[in-house]
Amino acid sequence: MAEVSVAEKWGLVVDQDRCTGCNACVVACSMENNVPFMGEDNVAYGRGLYWIFNKRTWQGEYPEVAPMFQPVMCQQCGSAPCEPVCPVFASVHSEEEQINLQVYNRCIGTRYCANNCPYHARQFNFEDPVFPEPMNSYLNPDVTVRRRGVMEKCTFCVQRIVHGRQAAADEGRLVQDGDIVPACVAACPSGALVFGDLSNPDSRASRMAQNERQYKLMDMLGTKPRVTYLKGGGRNGG
Repeated sequence: MAEVSVAEKWGLVVDQDRCTGCNACVVACSMENNVPFMGEDNVAYGRGLYWIFNKRTWQGEYPEVAPMFQPVMCQQCGSAPCEPVCPVFASVHSEEEQINLQVYNRCIGTRYCANNCPYHARQFNFEDPVFPEPMNSYLNPDVTVRRRGVMEKCTFCVQRIVHGRQAAADEGRLVQDGDIVPACVAACPSGALVFGDLSNPDSRASRMAQNERQYKLMDMLGTKPRVTYLKGGGRNGG
């Protein structure tokens, strides 16, 4: 496996030609990051807390139509519009992981960041989470359980990034491509999600990001997204 450089630039590649819309990534993300399931009533009010949502569009003309799925999460923008509007610096850019972080114990719930996010990838926690037994036994001790009144979002499973870097350091080596796998990537049954260091030209994610089918969501806004999509062209009708 190729070694990752010290200055990582983590990124995610989503192959829409492989995505089946099964939502396994949504469930895995929720379990890994202690995201509570808010229930039908809260979701009806737009108060769901999912860090990933799967957009479905239709291609073709009736009756020859086919679905195309697009998992959308925080795009980990290099020039994030959520960061300059936060009055308490709860939305910050990590120089080490090169991703957008959310500092929960700073957040005061102004929701300015959500209003300034063109991807609608930030969620506001409207109520204190409840984890009825036996679900409270499944909480991930590496991830904070957020309280009511704070913003939360995808972090590329930063806890896994830190663990992977520490494990490589303990073994006296650099992080290798494939050492760090976020929950959504690990759960995807079709291999539609690929995670890796985009600054390493030999990583699988970096090579896929150069594919001729690649595009970025709303790239014209200049947000410099870290998530790359590959247009569907086969089964999903893209």
